[in-house]
Amino acid sequence: MNNLKEKLKLLPENPGVYVMLDKEGVVIYVGKARVLKNRVRQYFHSSAKPEKVMAMVENIADFYYIITKTEIDALALENNLIKKYKPKYNILLKDDKTYPYIKVYTKEEFPRVAVTRKIKKDGKYFGPFMGGVRCGDLLDIVSSVYNVRTCTTTIGAKPKKPCLAHHLGRCPAPCAHLCTREEYMQNVKKTLSFLDGNYEEAEEILREKMTRFAENEEFELAMEYREKLQMLSKLKLKRITSINRSLNADVIALKTNYIYSSINVLVTRSGIMQGSSSFALEDSSFSETDALTAFILQYYTTHEPPEEIIVQDFCEKELLENYFRERYAKKVTVVPAKLGVKKQLLEMAEQNAADYHSKSINKIKHKNDMTKNACKRLQEILSLPKYPRRMECYDISNISGVDKVGSMVVFIDGEADRNSYRRFKIKTVEGVNDYASHQEMMRRRLAKLGTDEEERFPKPDLIIIDGGKGQLSAVREVFQEYGISDIPLIALAERDEEVFTLYAKESIRIDKRDYALKTLQRIRDEAHRFAITYFRNIHSKRNLASVLREIEGVGKVKQKALMDTFGTIDKIMRANVDDLSKVEGIGEELAKNIYTFFKEKL
Repeated sequence: MNNLKEKLKLLPENPGVYVMLDKEGVVIYVGKARVLKNRVRQYFHSSAKPEKVMAMVENIADFYYIITKTEIDALALENNLIKKYKPKYNILLKDDKTYPYIKVYTKEEFPRVAVTRKIKKDGKYFGPFMGGVRCGDLLDIVSSVYNVRTCTTTIGAKPKKPCLAHHLGRCPAPCAHLCTREEYMQNVKKTLSFLDGNYEEAEEILREKMTRFAENEEFELAMEYREKLQMLSKLKLKRITSINRSLNADVIALKTNYIYSSINVLVTRSGIMQGSSSFALEDSSFSETDALTAFILQYYTTHEPPEEIIVQDFCEKELLENYFRERYAKKVTVVPAKLGVKKQLLEMAEQNAADYHSKSINKIKHKNDMTKNACKRLQEILSLPKYPRRMECYDISNISGVDKVGSMVVFIDGEADRNSYRRFKIKTVEGVNDYASHQEMMRRRLAKLGTDEEERFPKPDLIIIDGGKGQLSAVREVFQEYGISDIPLIALAERDEEVFTLYAKESIRIDKRDYALKTLQRIRDEAHRFAITYFRNIHSKRNLASVLREIEGVGKVKQKALMDTFGTIDKIMRANVDDLSKVEGIGEELAKNIYTFFKEKL
């Protein structure tokens, strides 16, 4: 404590980021400050503090700080460090769903459209789409009404053979030089208007096509277009008549009791209410302002910022606007709504947040029993030297020794950290040999410790092997090779859910109702699922390649062309000669061979 007092005296008056550490040197909280000296001292003064802040302060053994040029730089650095360290007392959006967007690749010469969940600065995004609206359906309308391409074909100086989409009237085939850029960009312009919420022209074209197909007694196609019209009607019904059609805003409201918080986000695009999301948060912030700012920063790392963010009046308006301008090169207006329709929207979000808050507290408490409290129990039951914050579990999957793969899954504070998962393709082991496969995988993992890669692959507090004594002994040999003695190692046998350790001959049996065992089962089952999924992916790809290779005249280039056009082996198998012959590089003769192969042999 004396050391802390001395460090507090030396705090500067600059803006920056402070990092709190526990007695193990683990980062437990990251915060930003306009004046470091004032903010950090607040934690250690005797004045009244929120209960959650007091609980955190009891665990602070040390801290350090990083001075930044401006408060905006501090805001950005704080967000990066939270993502890096995942501190237990910071707001972490683990329950955030990334909704799909439609992306127009406006930087390409002949822009294409696609569905994406990742936001990059290389195109124009529309969405997010939620509440039963399928992006695939919208994409289908874009290609069938406005003839904008959805393929990834590179358009170069040499013309290519038009694909199936062109023959179906869904693309003007710029790759085959059958349209000029000016003509194509007219289609793109209409597409952008449609995605902006101007559905009238698309409705008229769809209705004309539906009527024409019905008159020609092509009833299946007519029904297809009727479904598209129904989806546009559903979108139009979400339009709020009192809102300006040009309003693109997220409405964000916070409800907190300074222990737990809830936030609701209402998404409005082109005057249409797209839907909403609610979040349950554990909150160690000093104030509502800190909590709301921290949420907004994290939320927009995976979502496209809209033109406006409508918020409660305690939000840091100017700071956030400057942050979005500097970090996203985009003007985002932060609006503390006080009047009119925007105030009504904010009240709706506040009501949703309050309702979610009342229902989510018990859920959070139960979640803590299943996660952090279960980890504390594991420390006691297994006599671990420290709290097992980062646990890694390993599993092997194969059939008769073919396509052997391994998985590493990571749980932080008892929750899956999917960004840290890793897959291993076993390279050196012949035949079925789980022990040797586990050894290869563990050698590759332990080799990263003490290297530059340790930042991406930190040392775990507990390693769990899916298996029994044999697997445990095999991995122990690798630990001895690398001189590892400070990472606890256990194995969980599925048959009787026995836990085997290195320090006891007898297995440990944990009560089946104990959350500690349930946590071990969850991480083991997740490792098994992840390994099986990887195995199936490799196995199916290998089989697909081998099937197509059996067809005379179908090499790697033509395999790729077939898959780019049809997407799956099933669609290739069902395709007729005409469809196959329209694929780039596949003539009529080869199309007949492919058709005959699947008709007669499969």
